[in-house]
Amino acid sequence: MTTVAPDTGVGPLLRSWRERRRISQLELALRADSSARHISFIETGRSRPSEEMVLRLAGHLDVPVRERNALLVVAGYAPRYTETALDDPAMGALREGMDRLLRGYDPYPAFVVDGLYTVVAANQGMTRMLDGVAEHLLTPPLNAMRLTLHPDGLAPRIRNLREWRADLLAQMERQIALVRSAELRALYEEVAGYPVSAEAAEVEAEGDADRAAPSSSVPFALPLMIEHGGRLLSFVASIATFNTPMDVTVAELAIETLLPADAATATYLRSLIC
Repeated sequence: MTTVAPDTGVGPLLRSWRERRRISQLELALRADSSARHISFIETGRSRPSEEMVLRLAGHLDVPVRERNALLVVAGYAPRYTETALDDPAMGALREGMDRLLRGYDPYPAFVVDGLYTVVAANQGMTRMLDGVAEHLLTPPLNAMRLTLHPDGLAPRIRNLREWRADLLAQMERQIALVRSAELRALYEEVAGYPVSAEAAEVEAEGDADRAAPSSSVPFALPLMIEHGGRLLSFVASIATFNTPMDVTVAELAIETLLPADAATATYLRSLIC
């Protein structure tokens, strides 16, 4: 994934991150064991930060790993974090661990995506959900956003497509604000421009009527309501990332799981493997 090349120095970029995090110069200085005056000098270009200071400030500002490398390069230093391909032998233990986790979650859907929502691993529970998806969307590399929102993908079967689509697009917008990726921006513009098919609109209207009916259950998170095998399934999604990643590839991996939101969904999914 290519990061948009910055056209400013490291100082203005650090200031941008600080303002994005809504942290004052004084607060950042206290966290980084520095002074507000020194932070000000760095941000205005009057002082060149050391490599250690760039990394320290980036850490306190929770800057993504890829962007930390970009800050270092702009400041005149070499990138600190490697970017190892997932199929590299050095990633063997990581791949094995993710595969074990995905298998353990079956029959419930689970998959792993990279920073561009490319599906790099998935379990059988997720594969089952793709029944009926057009072949052109199933040609590798698979993309989770395209699979979900494309009119030839899962979208026509999603009962609450309007809500789920808005949530996914908002998620992408938050990510774009962090990583400044041209590829991610292009993907966002593509999927945001997908039309909602007449079939999906009709299904969603039926879902609106269903949700308008009195119910004793209150959703504890926005559910994904999707038809499969003539049944209406309900899931809530969770996303897990790796703690303190030291590699760009690992930093951008996300393990996404779909947890049954009701007993009927769980029972149906378990029946598929009996």
